[in-house]
Amino acid sequence: MSARNEILSSIRRSLGVSGREAPRRQVVADRLERSPKGLIPTRGQLTGEALLDLFRVQAEGALATVAMVNSPDEVPGAIAEYLRSHNLPATIRMGEDPRLSTLPWGDTSLEISHGVTQGADLNGVSHAFGGVAETGTIVMVSGPENPSTLNFLPDNHIVVVSEKAITGDYETMWSKIRLSYGKGTMPRTVNWITGPSRSADIEQTILLGAHGPRRLHIVVVRD
Repeated sequence: MSARNEILSSIRRSLGVSGREAPRRQVVADRLERSPKGLIPTRGQLTGEALLDLFRVQAEGALATVAMVNSPDEVPGAIAEYLRSHNLPATIRMGEDPRLSTLPWGDTSLEISHGVTQGADLNGVSHAFGGVAETGTIVMVSGPENPSTLNFLPDNHIVVVSEKAITGDYETMWSKIRLSYGKGTMPRTVNWITGPSRSADIEQTILLGAHGPRRLHIVVVRD
């Protein structure tokens, strides 16, 4: 038993409690639930098309590119078109996300590899947990479905996100992540990505791809 546990155990014995009493735990849960919420910018308090428009404007303002498709089946074609339009190789690497693996990739000429990247892959494809409209940010959770290496190592990061997974503000997104994973089972890493990697350390001149992908392309699947 650690020193911390010994101290807490001594406190519980002096109080005559075990720490597992349902009423006491409920009091703590209620108090946390009633805690004051932080300020949420008005900008993100939108719904429907206005919310989606804000996400696109903010993402493009951060130098990402955005494409809209009407169904998941259109995603492979949209990615193939993006690679062709930028004269990029028709090769992609992705994780094990079933939302991606079940798409009709065979309808394209794309060469697909799976798993984490070691840095030699030019194009990475991921499926985002969601997006945040107030800043045009995509939210990635770590795991074999979408390896975090794909967020940083390929030169071109292509991210698929469902329209229904886009929220207006950060606070709502954190609540969705907690609700989805549950207490004690949060993902090891949550990456919030706004636009491609950049730096202005040298003479205040923006350099894309300084610490990660030089391009970020977001494919939004309409509901």
